[in-house]
Amino acid sequence: MQPEPGEAGRVSRHSKDTNDAAVGEVHEPPLRQTGRDQPVVEAHISPLRHADPDPTVGEAHEPPLRGAKVQRGGGRSASASVDPKVLAAADKRFIWHPFTPMQEWEKGEPLIIEAAKGSYLRDISGRAYLDGVSSLWTNIHGHRRREIDRAILRQVRQVSHSTLLGLANVPSILLAEKLVGIAPPGLSRLFYSDNGSTAVEVALKMAFQYWQQVSPEGRAKTRFISFKNGYHGDTIGAVGVGGISLFHGLYRPLLMDSIQVESAYCYRCPVCNDRMAPPHLEAKGWGDTPQSPRPGGAGLAPTHLDVLVWGHTPRSPQPGGRPSPEPPRSSFPVPLPCENCRLACLNNLEAALKAQHRSVAAVIIEPLVQAAGGMLVSPPGYLSRVRELCTRYRVLMIADEVAVGFGRTGRMFACEHEEIRPDLLCLAKGITGGYLPLAATLATEEVYQAFLGQPHEDRTFFHGHTYTGNPLACAAGLASLEVFDQDRTLERLQGKIVQMERGLRRFWELPHVGDIRQKGFMVGIELVADRSTKAPYPPEVRMGARVALEARPRGAILRPLGDVVVLVPPLSIKKREMDRLLEITYESIAAATGSIP
Repeated sequence: MQPEPGEAGRVSRHSKDTNDAAVGEVHEPPLRQTGRDQPVVEAHISPLRHADPDPTVGEAHEPPLRGAKVQRGGGRSASASVDPKVLAAADKRFIWHPFTPMQEWEKGEPLIIEAAKGSYLRDISGRAYLDGVSSLWTNIHGHRRREIDRAILRQVRQVSHSTLLGLANVPSILLAEKLVGIAPPGLSRLFYSDNGSTAVEVALKMAFQYWQQVSPEGRAKTRFISFKNGYHGDTIGAVGVGGISLFHGLYRPLLMDSIQVESAYCYRCPVCNDRMAPPHLEAKGWGDTPQSPRPGGAGLAPTHLDVLVWGHTPRSPQPGGRPSPEPPRSSFPVPLPCENCRLACLNNLEAALKAQHRSVAAVIIEPLVQAAGGMLVSPPGYLSRVRELCTRYRVLMIADEVAVGFGRTGRMFACEHEEIRPDLLCLAKGITGGYLPLAATLATEEVYQAFLGQPHEDRTFFHGHTYTGNPLACAAGLASLEVFDQDRTLERLQGKIVQMERGLRRFWELPHVGDIRQKGFMVGIELVADRSTKAPYPPEVRMGARVALEARPRGAILRPLGDVVVLVPPLSIKKREMDRLLEITYESIAAATGSIP
């Protein structure tokens, strides 16, 4: 399960990095505190009241986060006007938190966030914490990014919401054009929704309806293939293709009849049982992985180290038209498969398709990284092989890039690493830079055309959400893409990826680190009770949660996946902040694992 909040502590160190020229962040002056837009809560828990900010102001004003308590002069903040105990009591009284053991939550003291700036979150006591998980993998350019703040406020002065059911709005049109322009070629149509789960629900329904309408023989295609350890959201359709028993097992009686196949969990692969290279060795390649043709004959799937760490595809355009950077080579010790590995983890998928493709509408996959499954990184050629199998057996391929999209893997989209184009692409999380809920499902023209016809033919896609294509969220999304271009985010990210790889090397010194998995800015550190046998900790130990709680007083927010410690910092994190985040994580793992006999 996920960690509960613990006692927050003062940040022991906080760098000021305002002159770090290697980072690609626009440095803005500290924001003045006015207190005009701060919520006020009465001691008896009255509703939150907000002062109406001046609509001509381009940004809300907050003090810079310096890891210390906020000065009380010059303005009033929520922490100055509300007893934290009152807020904590109200939280426990009224809020049911997601993925949280509430009985344990009610025993502790909640960490209540009041403000944020750059890579830092600030609580109501004025303490600052590095946001080590980008506020659940959403934040891209840092908190309170001036350009996105101003874009949202400008849109508020125009219209905050109008429906896309029978109407259109300006920001949704402009953002759709931008997203289609940077997506893998061939994805030409975009359908908006609200979050990652709904983006997946849209894709599943589109895939099903496509086959019902494209040909009589296609009507038998009503099932989906998904992967063990996969996660696609928490709505019923998305859970139906999920593969994490802890999250999904209870709901099986409610779910569709999907086919689940093995995923690429190299650390615990029964074929590649001894796949870990000693920490001091440099991996020279993945050796004997078979080269498989890509869809349409576009070359062979590469077999060398570049694919795992960086990908090996022609550079694709960034939002402003510049090509994505060619990343540097890395010597970070990476997992090596045993000589028997020929992507054996895909044998199960191929067998399922061969036997049942006539009843399968689509295969759904998280490209390169099964994020919620524990940051499981697939081996080189795996993704392109999935694409080849889908093409061979005439089923659609759905790429769920909700977590891995928008630069997280080092490219704008994970599919770019192996030059594949899915039939449907799901996007959310980073789509607005981590500001507002928004999602999009992109489809090929072939899929879209199957839904065209006269109204009386009932070929319409009867699906939609109240806030579909919300103008505020779309304005944030447009501003985020502009910042990608302005900051050369993907280009400047490459050096920070190498920095993270190098910083992770010393984690092998910790005796309970079993595996370190990294793809771009997504990291999973799997902790085990016994490294030699890979034996996990008993569930009641909750080692991942212990690490997260150790990180709080050291000045970082972490949220593990079971006993996998996760690092997914904002792409804009400064180099000194990265060093500090790695230092805190190392110390926290050492302290937590050292406390268990």
